[in-house]
Amino acid sequence: MNPAAPRRSPTPATPMNLKPNRGRNAILTGFLCACGCEILHGMSYAFTKQSTNTAGVFYVLGWRFLLAAAIMTAGIALGIVKVRFRGKPLKPLLYVVLLCPCIYFLGETLGISRTTSTECGVFVACIPVISLVASALILKKRPSALQVTGIAITLGGMLTCVAAAGMTTSFSPSGYLFLSLAVISYSLYFVYVDRAGVYTGAEITYAMQLAGAGLFIVLALLEAVRNGDVTGLLCLPFRDRPFLIAVLYLGIGCTVFAVWLSNVAIAKLGVNRAASFIGVATLVSVLTGTIMLRERFTLMQTIGAALIVIGVYLANAGKEPGGKSAPETAAASANADHSGANRDP
Repeated sequence: MNPAAPRRSPTPATPMNLKPNRGRNAILTGFLCACGCEILHGMSYAFTKQSTNTAGVFYVLGWRFLLAAAIMTAGIALGIVKVRFRGKPLKPLLYVVLLCPCIYFLGETLGISRTTSTECGVFVACIPVISLVASALILKKRPSALQVTGIAITLGGMLTCVAAAGMTTSFSPSGYLFLSLAVISYSLYFVYVDRAGVYTGAEITYAMQLAGAGLFIVLALLEAVRNGDVTGLLCLPFRDRPFLIAVLYLGIGCTVFAVWLSNVAIAKLGVNRAASFIGVATLVSVLTGTIMLRERFTLMQTIGAALIVIGVYLANAGKEPGGKSAPETAAASANADHSGANRDP
């Protein structure tokens, strides 16, 4: 060995060196979170139907968000869940919690009560399309041709599944107005979660639960006072086992885990890709209805399901308009997060 020869130092593990791996891991995490979120939401329709058979809608929402907020608070107190709001701008978070759960759940609840399930399904099917437009206008993120094609096919699949359930209409202008409000607010929620990048998924989820609990507990109590049924509201989970099971699933499964998975998916995938997975919830709800509620699974629903799967795949394949593939986009986001973390005291 020549002692005069310079000693070669190993290549430092900089963010740039870690870019491909981090990108693949981030995009896989995003896909799994988006699928997990929509599977949980898709199964929630059966539990919501079960709970609203014996209780008012605001009773269900009040107990659902109270349970979710209590679970997250306990996790924070035990050190299982980490949140840190100090020193972060409040405005982006307020936009998120105002849009969802506050406006979205009010619009959805009042809209469903005035329209048919078919009409509700048609409105929900429009969320990916509106999210795409909102992302382009507000975030200036132009979707690729493949993303537009994929979301259009997903929309077609969702509408096919809705049509297979039977087309019935209510012709309720107020119902359509509330459903439009719900769809627009949920589409904007995707955009503003993306803008609230200084907050973690757990922080956004906890803020949403506190806002939902504060709003819907008050509405549930007002409804109970009006009906002279405050004792019934307070004792409902303890005397009605089906209601308790449904609220446990909706509170823990949907309001804690599904919302957290959704926030992580938006951070990892971006608005356009994350919104394209909404069709998965429609597919899961059809399968859940077939298995749990003994509903028929028709040829038309099979075609709709196939279109949803194809549309989601196309919306998440290929490259962004800037020439970056999904892993490369995720890697850039991860590197930005890494740089921001280094500046965080």
